[in-house]
Amino acid sequence: MNTFRDYLSLAKPGIIMGNLISAAGGFFLGSRGQVSFDVLFATLAGIAFVIGGGCSLNNYIDRDIDALMKRTMNRPLPQKRIPAMLAVFMGFFLASSGLVLLALHANVLAAGVALFGLIVYVVLYSLWLKRTRHGTWVGSFAGAVPPLAGYCAASGQLDAAGIILFVIYAVWQFPHAYAIAILHLQDYARASIPVLPLVRGVGRVKKNMPLYVAAFTLCSLMLFFTHNTGWGYLVVLLLLGLAWMRSAWRDSKGDDRLWAKKSFGYSILAVMALSLMMSVDFVMPKPVSSFKPSIIAFVAP
Repeated sequence: MNTFRDYLSLAKPGIIMGNLISAAGGFFLGSRGQVSFDVLFATLAGIAFVIGGGCSLNNYIDRDIDALMKRTMNRPLPQKRIPAMLAVFMGFFLASSGLVLLALHANVLAAGVALFGLIVYVVLYSLWLKRTRHGTWVGSFAGAVPPLAGYCAASGQLDAAGIILFVIYAVWQFPHAYAIAILHLQDYARASIPVLPLVRGVGRVKKNMPLYVAAFTLCSLMLFFTHNTGWGYLVVLLLLGLAWMRSAWRDSKGDDRLWAKKSFGYSILAVMALSLMMSVDFVMPKPVSSFKPSIIAFVAP
């Protein structure tokens, strides 16, 4: 029998909540202390609907491989507790509602960024490249959209800080995704999804993990060096990045799953610290006379 919990699970509420943390961080950074809570609420609701819609469509597309993996085989679609076409309808309804909400109550730019992420996630990633070795790369672009959409909703423009923000979260996806891939390696093997630990071996990923973390740390520090965040942000992100790198290198000779669990934990801590620190330790804008033109500017309604 269909239940509310089954329909809710199609939207993957855990993924929504995780992404809303980064979206809120991007919004507060873009606000620079001038927060409109009405726009904030509409932005987070709109992003949540778009993500939920994308996840519902992803559940429909992946229902065959979900049936092969232990961690997903009990989802509603593989178990046929929900008609497949209802998941499609739910996906389009949630995504379109979210885009309209963003366009009307934030700005068209934020809606456009969210639409870009939706297309990348549903079309390029889920339909086309998830089952290839390029899946992580494409998925990283979709995963970096929520904070950028939040930033654009607050600032009304896409500038250097927004691009840096997008790059930070895209690079973060790699150590995060590879840790998950190691934890669920057998499932990915059953579903024939060629994640890097399967294609190149777990040892290769463990050896390169400090480099992925270093890349994320350096990218995150660019917000400080471009005068968008303060010294507190610099200290927290630098110390956390160094601790993550040290753990990834020092523990690499141990048990693969324990190593991956620790790296996954650091990835969650890092993205939460990033979102928090750029929310509270932003640099206030300079006087209007000293502003340089943005790359793309949209005036928010």
